[in-house]
Amino acid sequence: MTDLEAELRRAVRGEVGFDVTSRALVTMDASNYRRVPLGVVAPRDADDVAAVLEVCRERGVPVVPRGGGTSIAGQATGTGVVLDFTRHMNRLLSLDPQAGTAIVQPGLVLDRLQRAAAPHGLRFGPDPSTHSRCTLGGMIGNNSCGSHSVAWGTTADSVRELSVVTARGARLRLGQGWQGAPEGLRALVESELTRLRTGFPELPRRISGYALDALLPEKGADVARAFCGSEGTLGVLTEAVVRLVRAPRARALAVLAYPDESAAAEAAAGLLPHDPLTVEGMAADLVPSPADLPRGGAWLFVETGGDTEAEARARADTIVRAADVLDALVVTDPAGQRALWRIREDASGTATRMPDGSEAWPGWEDCAVPPARLGAYLRDFRDLMTAHDLRGTPYGHFGDGCIHVRIDFDLLSEPGVARFRRFSEDLADLVVAHGGSLSGEHGDGQARAELLPRMYGAETVALFERAKAVWDPDDLLNPGMLVRPAPLDANLRFSVLPREPVDVAFGYPTDGGDFSAAVRRCVGVAKCRTTSVSGSSVMCPSFRATGEEQHSTRGRARLLHEMLAGELVTDGWRSEEVRDALDLCLSCKGCRSDCPVEVDMATYKAEFLHHHYKGRRRPAAHYSMGWLPVWLRWVSRMRAGAVVNALAAAGPSAAVAKRLGGIAGERRIPRVARETFSRWWRRRAPAGASRNSGALVVLWPDTFTEHLSPSVGRAAVRVLEAAGLRVALPPTLRLRGRRKVGDGRSALLNPFAPVRGRVCCGLTYVSTGQLDRARAVLRRTLDLMAPVLETDAPVVVLEPSCAAALRTDLPELLHDDPRAARLAARVLTFAETLERHAPDWSPPRVDRPVTGQTHCHQHAVLGDAPDRRLRAAAGLTGELGGGCCGLAGNFGFEKGHFEVSSTCAEDQLLPAVRQAPETAVVLADGFSCRTQLEQLAGVSGRHLAEVLAEAVEGEGT
Repeated sequence: MTDLEAELRRAVRGEVGFDVTSRALVTMDASNYRRVPLGVVAPRDADDVAAVLEVCRERGVPVVPRGGGTSIAGQATGTGVVLDFTRHMNRLLSLDPQAGTAIVQPGLVLDRLQRAAAPHGLRFGPDPSTHSRCTLGGMIGNNSCGSHSVAWGTTADSVRELSVVTARGARLRLGQGWQGAPEGLRALVESELTRLRTGFPELPRRISGYALDALLPEKGADVARAFCGSEGTLGVLTEAVVRLVRAPRARALAVLAYPDESAAAEAAAGLLPHDPLTVEGMAADLVPSPADLPRGGAWLFVETGGDTEAEARARADTIVRAADVLDALVVTDPAGQRALWRIREDASGTATRMPDGSEAWPGWEDCAVPPARLGAYLRDFRDLMTAHDLRGTPYGHFGDGCIHVRIDFDLLSEPGVARFRRFSEDLADLVVAHGGSLSGEHGDGQARAELLPRMYGAETVALFERAKAVWDPDDLLNPGMLVRPAPLDANLRFSVLPREPVDVAFGYPTDGGDFSAAVRRCVGVAKCRTTSVSGSSVMCPSFRATGEEQHSTRGRARLLHEMLAGELVTDGWRSEEVRDALDLCLSCKGCRSDCPVEVDMATYKAEFLHHHYKGRRRPAAHYSMGWLPVWLRWVSRMRAGAVVNALAAAGPSAAVAKRLGGIAGERRIPRVARETFSRWWRRRAPAGASRNSGALVVLWPDTFTEHLSPSVGRAAVRVLEAAGLRVALPPTLRLRGRRKVGDGRSALLNPFAPVRGRVCCGLTYVSTGQLDRARAVLRRTLDLMAPVLETDAPVVVLEPSCAAALRTDLPELLHDDPRAARLAARVLTFAETLERHAPDWSPPRVDRPVTGQTHCHQHAVLGDAPDRRLRAAAGLTGELGGGCCGLAGNFGFEKGHFEVSSTCAEDQLLPAVRQAPETAVVLADGFSCRTQLEQLAGVSGRHLAEVLAEAVEGEGT
């Protein structure tokens, strides 16, 4: 323990973290920059903040305030002590509906304030796209804006009073009329009135530099407003009084289509006289699937409000009539509006990948020009990118003239970094030539502060330095930001990563086979840090359960980044810090779809575990549950299911088994079926397959269906046959002397020949990182499935996690075997099979409500649109929730995971089941989900095939 750490531990009541993990988690924000701190402190109150400042001031150690860590210019990173306000100082202290104000702490997430204000018809005006995880303190530090700024302005427009602690310990209450101003500030301003009146461009989105013009007497000498956008360099915010606005009772969203973003930009300013709430723009390159958008190459998202839906709609229709557009869409349904807004909000992540898959980066993320000049600026901007041989797709707040863009800078090589600098300098000149601001929302940080003299001139920048000295004479707070800045091409986070590809097991096809590139995907937008599930989204259940950064997708990606860098995490794949952070990853795969840049932490975890335990003894759970297919097959061969069930039900023997197997003591061991699905199949159809004359489908006997839930397999056969399909099981492996592949071809071509299921998707081996074993199992499976691949028969997989493994893990693990991709392409879910291969069949009517949860792997990899259509056709009404059940295969059974597992279940699944009507069908296609429901709620979940099979049988009767 260092002296600094020891002294901080004595001085504060909050947590002090100087360990590798605590430091690694805050080396980066959402920018291109990386700085390694000495330690992190999570203060409990303003007294803790003052104590940290006193200790650090005595030792000359910098202090950096940090909120959600979503800053895009590098201002939330530092080399000294980082203050993390999200852990304790994160409360809404009060809300006054009559006054329209709220008192908040700096670590409060914006969405929490919005949810508290909504019942009163109020809201906080600014709403950045990171609203589900950005904090009020960070918004004040950056003077954030968001999509509604054309109606409600910037954060500075919504601030009444601020409580701050200065670097020298003064506690100030900032407000208008010089309230709370530090000594010397008024004299400085009054000596520079002419410069303050003439040296600041009039823009709705002028965020760059210090807002010293807010201190002019004609502007009310508003010290609180001037503090906004100071990026933690003047004082440390501990409390804020913010203004709330009246939210419209109804809204409509008009989506206007244009040929390209320049045409959309030209049109944006002309819509402002109609008093819209938003005028947001984006181009088609940022939309993976534009099916729900009107025809065009770019769009404006224009929101209108009213007391009624009709009034909001009428205003939107007026805007559509006034606009010269290719096409338009007006949506009044709130769910439809949310779906469209998600497309726009995810642009900050999707923009990090060009259409061809190459990387793009922030750095010139949010310049702003006068709205009337936006079209001309965008044309010049495009020309400048072409001149530098760069690419990027603009999007953002067109109504305010503020443009976001990620550009395909090469930040890995010296020539690429040099071009990044030249472009930055030229673009700064272009923005100034159009009368703009280098930053229109996200602040200057390290990305732009060096270029502020080009915007303001040397004398005004010198005035900024004098103002900083009044507030912070020791340059203790966030040094290197705004004044006396670090060079814009220093401290780049990519410089520490290995230049040669890392030897890995998975293929990482979308990252060119480069694990470093896969880890670089995480740019820090932190969508994984959301505290509530929206719709069917999943990510990130472990963060919602623990609230800790290291258990978020971003936190784990940061630790993997530092592992590859080797500076802070020094023991590579053997790192215990990385192992511990990944330990609570449920491998739900939610980040694969919900993360805007498709970080795939489940795969990274499997990769890490593969290397971490290579040549070493693994945890007992890896042997007991990782090798589950082997153990269950042995039980089946020995006909020992009844004995195993009896031992598992007996207290003493079950306790011993769980202790030896690394299984949580709170869990009950699932019962093994008396008869496997394959035995039932052979007994039911001695000739080997159903005798329908319809299309042939191959039903995959996954481990769970085969040994633990054969009723699901039986039900699926009943429904598939009722739909007119001919069902067969895959060929089997014959064991006679040496192991070899049996004559599976003849078995498939004669679908009435007896076959047994020995194929395996390798899921349990992959999830425990036993990738060598997984590859061996999958290669054997491909040998067995060779005759299937010579036909056009689809492979129907009932267990979503097994289907996801075959769709993704199989081709990524066996990327050198073309058969892997062919089998992956054949895999269909139960609902997909009926929709594609029995399109004329109509399911029987069930006419009951449903409750439950879409399987996390289905959401992330497979999609559930066919399932929703099948349920609707059967009269199964209602939507399934999002999130993860928390069991997630072996995760919830492993010792030490029960609490997090059950907390995940209580997030969405269990409340939905409890609140459902008694007549509701509890749908759970995954064995893990059904087990979690049974063990935590005493509820029997059912696979959709079981529900339909029961109805088919009833219809037959």
